[in-house]
Amino acid sequence: MEKALRKARETLRAPRPPLPFHPSYDELLLKDRRRDSEIDDRIRPKKRPLPSKLPPAAEKEVDAIFAKNGPIAKCAREAVNSTDISRMRPGQWLNDEIINFYGAMILERSTGSKENHKGLGKLMKVHYFSTFFWPKLNEGYAKSKLNRWTKKIDIFSKDVILIPVNHGNAHWTAAAINFRRKRIESYDSMGMKRANVLSMLRKYLELEHQDKRKKPFDFTGWTDYVSDDTPQQENCYDCGVFTCQFLETLSRGEEDFAFTQKDMPYLRRRMVWEIGRASLMEQPS
Repeated sequence: MEKALRKARETLRAPRPPLPFHPSYDELLLKDRRRDSEIDDRIRPKKRPLPSKLPPAAEKEVDAIFAKNGPIAKCAREAVNSTDISRMRPGQWLNDEIINFYGAMILERSTGSKENHKGLGKLMKVHYFSTFFWPKLNEGYAKSKLNRWTKKIDIFSKDVILIPVNHGNAHWTAAAINFRRKRIESYDSMGMKRANVLSMLRKYLELEHQDKRKKPFDFTGWTDYVSDDTPQQENCYDCGVFTCQFLETLSRGEEDFAFTQKDMPYLRRRMVWEIGRASLMEQPS
């Protein structure tokens, strides 16, 4: 009995065990956010920010291109001269010649690539419609004889069809018919939904399929797609640069755009360098 009492007294004199941990609501919320952020970083690794300048040698090339008079470069059937290239200076609105030249480079890279087109992140099998496609489509498929535009091209064998769209000669946006993902897509740097673009391209797809395959297009599983993460411009003149970069990114099978308004000065000069060489700059992985 005495032994039991002695043990009880020793137990009472011993330090008390720590109280069980009960995290507050805010602590639990913070833990969940950290976990979600870690998961998101693993699934969608953050892209490296774009540089602010080209390498010194490339910067000199760009200055030399801006100083030229007359013809600058050719790519396929597209050509750019000094008047066109001046549109790449800050504060200028891009014209058809610049955008179509950029589209021609995207197309050349796709058709000349030996990459595996089936893997995400690899170059896609693309077709690029020039800036003149959209106004012709608005005039009507039959009236504009758009079936002749694809006389030697099977668009249904491509991964994606890239389309620059000019809205009222005041704003450029990008659109795509994405066969791989079964989507009609619109990318607008001013945040407009562009339902007319989506509906017109659906109609085009149906008419083109009827013309080439002699049967209705199967829209099973197809959706209209407008990304909530589309980068937005903060002025009234950079829409053409945004549009070119949307199209170039899509041609690589990417959906996350690694540029914002702050990257426009760099991207304008990079585009000049690319146009001068008639070749797109290799993108970091």
